[in-house]
Amino acid sequence: MGIESITFLIVAALLALMALGVPLGITTLTVSLGTALLYFGERAGFFIVSANVSEVLHKYELIAVPFFVFMANVLERSGIAKSLFDSMAIMGGRFRGSVAVQTCVVAVVLAAMSGIMGGEIVMLGLIALPQMLRLGYDRKLSIGIICGAGALATLIPPSVVLIMYGLAAQVSITELFAASAVPGLILASLFICYILVRVRLNPEMAPIFDIPETGLPFFQRLKFLKGAVLPAALIATVLGVIYSGVATVTEAAAIGAVGALAVAAVRKELNWAMARDAMRQTVLTVGSIVWLVLGAVSLIGIYNRIGGGDFLQGILTSLDVDPIWVIVVMMLIVMLLGTFLEWIAIIFITVPIFAPVVSDLGFDPVWFGVLFAMNIQIYYLSPPFGPACFFLKSVAPKGIELQEIFVAVLPFIALQTTGLFLVLFFPELALWLPSLLD
Repeated sequence: MGIESITFLIVAALLALMALGVPLGITTLTVSLGTALLYFGERAGFFIVSANVSEVLHKYELIAVPFFVFMANVLERSGIAKSLFDSMAIMGGRFRGSVAVQTCVVAVVLAAMSGIMGGEIVMLGLIALPQMLRLGYDRKLSIGIICGAGALATLIPPSVVLIMYGLAAQVSITELFAASAVPGLILASLFICYILVRVRLNPEMAPIFDIPETGLPFFQRLKFLKGAVLPAALIATVLGVIYSGVATVTEAAAIGAVGALAVAAVRKELNWAMARDAMRQTVLTVGSIVWLVLGAVSLIGIYNRIGGGDFLQGILTSLDVDPIWVIVVMMLIVMLLGTFLEWIAIIFITVPIFAPVVSDLGFDPVWFGVLFAMNIQIYYLSPPFGPACFFLKSVAPKGIELQEIFVAVLPFIALQTTGLFLVLFFPELALWLPSLLD
């Protein structure tokens, strides 16, 4: 049987099992095990699958994931997000659209504190969305801001997406973090510019945030920044030890987890119930991630052993087009897979195949990693399966329907796509900071 037929059967088996409702991690692990048994026999098949699984579990960098997830869960339960939002909203003063702009700024800070997208959107949906709706902000603008800015956690360090990409592509996670910082800030700036233009053209979309504190002189409002001091200190510590080379990403993640506990203690929110809930949610989140990783790594390991990787790489490198359009084709493939696969599976299924092709074409795999993360960010928002939309729907006030959320995120998908093409055709936007650190 040729590799083309095997590829078709593997894809058909994956789609069939997912259609039956089998969890994606179990689906990929089952298909990989079945392929190994049929192709290599019982003894060798089991050994190859277990070897692939064992190899990924022994990667030291993987330990960073539970630390960052735990840090995010502790910060979520310590009330720091609400204090941060209140501080930034007051500092915004009385200009039109200030609450929306401050929501984007808070989202950037939360992204730098958490590294995971779901919790950030839930926090913003619980805190910022009711505030904007209460102040009379346009519903679609408010919803789009929450989803679009909340999804920045896929790109802004310490993004778990970048950690997983670094493991799959075998590139420096520190360089990935450095490369993604500027594109992440560019996207946030695009969101803010869009908000300011929209509210300037239609002032009714964003009433002025009129409370006594916002009318104080600037220097008097500085005292309200105390809610942002602890988040800023934690972010500076975690990212500072990474970029300075003092600690590895995994060690910095451990520092962040301990720092989050210290923040909770300072705020007098640290207790056994809060710590237990944070640890329980961390186990649930990381457990689901690990199952997806094991299944995807096992599947792609078997597929590469039977020649599938060389087959797909040959197709990509044989395209008679400018190399940059090969990268565009890869981005389109990731977008297509995003309609029915989880982001972790997409990374571990595609990156081991794409990364060698990217290097063969003369491109930097770190730059491609930033593009990949930006593409995953688009997937988070894109209907009909955009996870960000479902996260927000789970906490949105009554009356906000999923269809309305899908419509509201469309302008932000366009802005994200614009940012992706900027980095695609101007790689120095991503590679400037890593070269500076070097």
